[in-house]
Amino acid sequence: QVQLQESGPGLVKPSQTLSLTCNVSGDSITAGVNYWTWIRQPPGKGLEWMGTITYAGVTDYTPSLRSRTSISRDTSKNQFSLQLSSVTPEDTAVYYCAGKFTGGKWSWGQGTQVTVSS
Repeated sequence: QVQLQESGPGLVKPSQTLSLTCNVSGDSITAGVNYWTWIRQPPGKGLEWMGTITYAGVTDYTPSLRSRTSISRDTSKNQFSLQLSSVTPEDTAVYYCAGKFTGGKWSWGQGTQVTVSS
């Protein structure tokens, strides 16, 4: 069973860069035809796909966040990371990492609250 766990600061100041890491256990992030994704949910709003890094290291981002978002990976630690630059209070959300696997199965982390405030 694949498990994912987000980690990172819960409070970020406006204009700074939000950095989160997702630790993956139970499967290699380079294995199969797997896709590793960051998703967020602002308070009172729906889920928003932010971006994905594939098993091959190819990235894709939602257009509205592309200029501020970077997803990378550390294969030696079996982790992938999110960086969101120039944050504002509108970036306050619960951030989730998730994996999509062959056959359409998904595994999600429990989510981590990030608040942008001075």
